[in-house]
Amino acid sequence: MKRLFALMLMMTCVAHAEEPEPGSQYLKAAESGDRRAQYYLADSWFSSGDLSKAEFWAQKSADNGDADACALLAQIKITNPVSLDYPEARTLAEKAVQAGSLPGEITLARILVNTQAGHPDYPKAISLLQNASENLENDSAVDAQMLLGLIYANGVGIPADDDKATWYFKRSSAISRTGYSEYWAGMIFLNGEQGFIEKNKQKALHWLNLSCMEGFDTGCEEFEKLTNG
Repeated sequence: MKRLFALMLMMTCVAHAEEPEPGSQYLKAAESGDRRAQYYLADSWFSSGDLSKAEFWAQKSADNGDADACALLAQIKITNPVSLDYPEARTLAEKAVQAGSLPGEITLARILVNTQAGHPDYPKAISLLQNASENLENDSAVDAQMLLGLIYANGVGIPADDDKATWYFKRSSAISRTGYSEYWAGMIFLNGEQGFIEKNKQKALHWLNLSCMEGFDTGCEEFEKLTNG
């Protein structure tokens, strides 16, 4: 049995060793100075959780004039707990927006509703998100509508409106995955987000339940854990 376990472990290690690094398909072009490839590589590292490598390539892309890379740098500045810097993030996001970046509009909106960046500006944030949500063929529309839904579900800075929140979540899910937006909102309310969302078990249950009703299995699992926990 020990030999079998050792063999299985070795095969697992080999399998992991053969897995390509995040964004490896962009690496050659990125190293050659292609700013878009540098951005995609940075975004791949960001998605994998390696903020250091994400920032390295995003900075290179931004230095080469890529507006979305500026937006990604701003997102990194408000994601990395080690080097949290909302003022710098806002500057970067505003620069990205001025250059026409839809991800920049979403990131700037997220900064504008967070008290860590100063006094919140909900009207401007909502305006930015509504603009970013108009192009349904762009991936940014999914995130913009999710954040709009969360703002209305939260009801801080503006009156709470679950009907509007539900509309935006469903619109987002229609171009991504049914029930995911409600699940995401439930988890945000469950865990909270400093400067923006306070933990709220009842709201978490509400949105996780809706996610489950929409057929999102993970939403059902989290709803059951929270209900029985």
